[in-house]
Amino acid sequence: MPKPPLVLAIDQGTTSSRAIAFGLGGDIHAQAQRELPASHPNAGWVEQDGEDIWRTSLESARRCVEQASAEGGRIHAVGIANQRETTLLWRRDGGELVHPAIVWQDRRTEPACRRLKGQGAEAEFSARTGLRLDPYFSCTKLAWLLDHVAGARAQAEAGRLAFGTVDSFLLWRLTGGRLHATDPTNASRTGLYNIHALDWDEELLRLFAIPRTCLPEVRDSCGDFAATAEGVLPLCLPVRALAGDQQAAAVGQGCTEPGMTKSTYGTGCFILAHTGDKPLASRNGLLTTIAWRIDGAARYALEGSIFAAGATLQWLRDGLGILPDARQSEALASSLGDNGGVYMVPAFAGLGAPHWDARARGALVGLSLGSGAAHVARAALEAVAYQSADLLAAMRQDGVAARQLRIDGGMAGNDWLAQFLSDMTGLPVQRAAAQESTALGACYLAALGSGLLADMGDIGHVWRGGERFSAQMPAGERERLLAGWRQAVEAVRRHGEAAPAG
Repeated sequence: MPKPPLVLAIDQGTTSSRAIAFGLGGDIHAQAQRELPASHPNAGWVEQDGEDIWRTSLESARRCVEQASAEGGRIHAVGIANQRETTLLWRRDGGELVHPAIVWQDRRTEPACRRLKGQGAEAEFSARTGLRLDPYFSCTKLAWLLDHVAGARAQAEAGRLAFGTVDSFLLWRLTGGRLHATDPTNASRTGLYNIHALDWDEELLRLFAIPRTCLPEVRDSCGDFAATAEGVLPLCLPVRALAGDQQAAAVGQGCTEPGMTKSTYGTGCFILAHTGDKPLASRNGLLTTIAWRIDGAARYALEGSIFAAGATLQWLRDGLGILPDARQSEALASSLGDNGGVYMVPAFAGLGAPHWDARARGALVGLSLGSGAAHVARAALEAVAYQSADLLAAMRQDGVAARQLRIDGGMAGNDWLAQFLSDMTGLPVQRAAAQESTALGACYLAALGSGLLADMGDIGHVWRGGERFSAQMPAGERERLLAGWRQAVEAVRRHGEAAPAG
């Protein structure tokens, strides 16, 4: 009997690159992962070596293909999911990177964003892109590269440099430089793409002084991109899907119908609510983004972005040394009867939605001599749930009321957090049976692009849920905790406003 078809998903994330060979039912046949370091050359700067991004992705993909092939599996296609907004610039002749990748968390362009806001540019920018003027997005990162790398602007205008987010860079390398392309889920996060016209926006290119000659072609999220070049992988395989990690996770979570909502708890936290075939402009600090585009038809989502979730636990482990292993946060939080009045606002890279305060910085408030490591660990977990509750409340105010929250990502395996999340949001929380929802979404899109799945409805049918959590906390206690959180956030924002301008 022939073995069922497999799809290779390359999931290039902020802290690691992984590759997984999935069956169409979401079963894992092979997987490999490599850690990815980052550097912080100045305060607020976050960079990665683009060659490390490529090396870790390639090593993971090769190992996964070898494992699957050794067991007789047949891989039909490749799908790529990637950390979004991270910005790379390379030479078309030879593919050499001209600067380290500027990671999505990087805040070096905050003064430029503040200047553009002062000039009144944000309203039109948001109307065209669905985004906010914030260092998070790729446009000001690319402008910084063109202005600070010697000769880069002239070379870009002459067509000798290529810009890309991570998906585009990996596609370029996998295809031996034959294809410079991206998809709308990634293009819509650059701040240069008009989500209504579904094209690069000439007015925005002028605003940021970006030459169109350096931009990739924008194709559907799934389809026939190109085959991998000879010798890159153990097999020549067709690349059939590209998607930003959060949109891929929404697909992997089976959020195929309007109103369905997922939250991914990785380095950051990202809540996406599928809103259908019309973009919904938020009045409450959320982003309007493209969920996917298939056969030329775009579907949209509202998104709330939390910049630090798992990154906070990593800081407790590596920066403070009070958490030997991130998984121990669950036991520490459970060891306390309450939070002891301690709140953490993890604004290490500013506050994302719904505040969009780039000058805010992290803080612990409410400490006493009785506070210890358990209080800090619990405060870090609670902060994730409080921020999630803020985002879901903003979505309700925009007219999108979730009936259930589907969760995935590394932190979703924490039972204490999942229960507290349900308590703070008042929603049923369901963990995905497959925690690798981002990679699974890339698999599903590649399967669609290969004809192995017929349509998005097929994805909804094969999705499998895991454990469910229901709210147990009295409403009064929930409101008391949320009121303390709001006070802590306001204190952090006041401090940021009083700090010297960067």
